[in-house]
Parts: sequence; structure tokens; C-alpha cells
Amino acid sequence: MTLPQSASLPVQLLAQCFNDTSATYKFYWFLSVLQEAEKGNFSPSKRDLFAGMVSNAWYTVNYFHVSFGKQDKLQRAILGIQEQEGLCIDSPLKKVFKHLAGTNDRDTLRALYYFNKEVPWRFLSPWIKASEKEVYEVSQHFKNDCLYALYAHHIEINPIWIDYLLSNSGILKSFCYWKLSLYLQKHNPNVPDIPNKLIKPAKRNNLNEQRKFWNIIFDEMDSVNCIYTGAKLYSDSFAVEHFIPYSFVSHDLMWNLIPADRSFNCSKNDKLPSLDRYFEDFFELQKSAIEIVKYCSPKNKFLEDYLSIFPDLENLNQPWFKERYRETLQPLITIAGNNGFVEMHYEEELFQNILSATDNLQSSIAKY
Repeated sequence: MTLPQSASLPVQLLAQCFNDTSATYKFYWFLSVLQEAEKGNFSPSKRDLFAGMVSNAWYTVNYFHVSFGKQDKLQRAILGIQEQEGLCIDSPLKKVFKHLAGTNDRDTLRALYYFNKEVPWRFLSPWIKASEKEVYEVSQHFKNDCLYALYAHHIEINPIWIDYLLSNSGILKSFCYWKLSLYLQKHNPNVPDIPNKLIKPAKRNNLNEQRKFWNIIFDEMDSVNCIYTGAKLYSDSFAVEHFIPYSFVSHDLMWNLIPADRSFNCSKNDKLPSLDRYFEDFFELQKSAIEIVKYCSPKNKFLEDYLSIFPDLENLNQPWFKERYRETLQPLITIAGNNGFVEMHYEEELFQNILSATDNLQSSIAKY
């Protein structure tokens, strides 16, 4: 992928900004500059630009747990800011930006302004190879047609670049995200679907169609036991649940979906299940589902989801089928754990205590 060419601008120097990067700073800095230009703000404050960097990376770090690498301070800053400011891990970009642009918290401001020494002047290195002080001085004369001029508290986008940025903003963002995804894939070689974890989806897909798949099973079995709580589930009282969190796998394939207790599904959130504890029940439920749907609805499109991990669905009772299923899940859970996803312990214990207390209360009421 290449940038749109211009007869009057040194576009090749802009492209060089994203070569040989050792951190994510430049990617998120450029996205922030571009977003301010799209707003018509051609002299944005550094604070707004740093807030833009954090808000653009917020979902990738906090929700998807994608690693930026041990050297990257942006990820560390985001995790610290999230804890300090009490913002939700899936807060919308605009909400995060607005909050950070207005906060007076000293620790947050210190985290934001750390990047002042690292990013604004270094980004201009393809145009100006000099010390930080010199870059500030000569950029204010737009030396070598550099992208912007640097000042103490703001930047000024070079007027000759404005039309190019605005006319090609979509392509420029795609180029930046493409380079960023290549960088992050190196640091997350086993994490699935990196490109789709760079931008928060506007809306998660609903699982109504997948629910119809499980309703076929309920029509045959009447009820199914939740593998987490043991509660009986019926066709009108279950949630379609991602066994391995959606925020890691980033897909809705049927081999990772099961019916679960609605209340427990909410408490589980993006926690990882214990394979030692839940795999046997998970596998038996999935095996029954495949057998029933193959018999009742042999052309059901969701049966194809299982073919992404199995060559066919004709050997469900063979030991290798079960082993293959576990071998598919185990590395995903291990990698997710290494990336910051945590196993469900407290939530599970709390829910079981609530369930037990509810049962006791109902028994007491019945006796009374």
C-alpha cells in the first residue's frame, strides 16, 4: 500500500515517518493530527493531540489487551490513566478524548505530556535531521516543506499540506492503520484479527441467528444445563455466550458459542474459563449440538463454522475429535492470559454464593 502522490509535496518523507518504528507513538500521533485537521483545527494544542493518541489506542489496549511491546510507554500510560480516571475500558473514543482534554489530574497530565519529549519533534525527522531544539526552530519556517511547525504548546499544520490531508484523509488513515497492524502483529504473533482490534466497532453483532441454531437443540432436548452454574436453561431463558471472550477471538463462530445462564453471562464478561473445570461439559454440549443439528437441519450454515477446526463432522465419537477441540482452545486461552485477560474466579465464586443464597431464601419462603 502506498500514499497518494503529489507533484508539489514530499509525500515520500511522510511515508518514511512509519518506517523502522520501535513504538506505536508515531502512528497514533499522526492519526491525532489528521483528526484535528478534519475538524478544521489546523493549530491544535499538544494536549489535544496527546489526548487523541490515548483515546485512539484506548479500546485496543483496554478491551482487546493487544500488547504494544515492553518498550512502549503509550500502553503503560493508558492503563495508568484508566485506573486513575476511572473510565470504562470500552468507553467511546469521543468520551475518552473529552475527559482527557479537560482533566486537571496531575498524574494524568504527567502521563500525557511524557510524549512531548518523544513524539512531536521526532516525527519530523524525515524532513529535519537535527536536535530537538533545532527542529523546533527551523520547523517554524516550514523547512523542507515539513508537515507542521512546532511550538511550546501547539503545532501549526503547514498550509501547503492541508488540502492533501483533507482530500486523502481516508487513505491516509488506512495507510497508518495498515502500518500499525504490521507493527503490532510482530509483537502479538499469535493474537487473532489484529486489524479489527485497532478501531472499536460501532456496534457488536447481535447473536439472533446463532440463537436460532441453539433453539434447534432446545426443541429436541427441552432443557440444557448451564456448564457454569448447573442451572436448567430453556429456549426462552438463555444467553448465547462466548466461551473464550469475544474481545480476544473477535468472532462469533459457533464452535466458541454456548447457551449460558443470563445472569452469569453478564458477570463473566471478558474473563477466561478454566479448561480443567469446564472443558468436559463444554465439549459434550457442543457434541450434542452438532449431532442434533446434523440430523434436524443438515444444511444449517452454522455447521460450517466447525469445519474451520475439523476436516469433517463424521467422527464425533473418535478420541481425536475431542483432543482436537481442546488443542484448539488451549493455546487461545493461554495466549489470552499472557495478554492480560484473567480467569474468572471471584466472579464465579460470588455468583455461586448469590445463587446459593437465593435457593436458601426460596426454600425458607416455601417452608413459611
